[in-house]
Amino acid sequence: MNDASLPPKAPEKSLGSSLFLSLRLAWNLGYIIAIPVVVLGFGGAYLDRYMQTSPLFILIGFVLAAVLSAVGVYRKVKEILAN
Repeated sequence: MNDASLPPKAPEKSLGSSLFLSLRLAWNLGYIIAIPVVVLGFGGAYLDRYMQTSPLFILIGFVLAAVLSAVGVYRKVKEILAN
């Protein structure tokens, strides 16, 4: 068979390189999810204690954290798929 008729081969990545990229992605996604949950969760708990509105602000904080985390994960996945 002629080499000109074959599709070009993609450069092979080493196992260490792909493992590093996977760990970096997991680390980034962890931060994207954890930081809003911690900040808005504790902020909501503080506001609930300060204003004496027991579960209101902590629930609002967790809902906002879920929305922010979903948007962050979507953007990160979109960025990865674009490359």
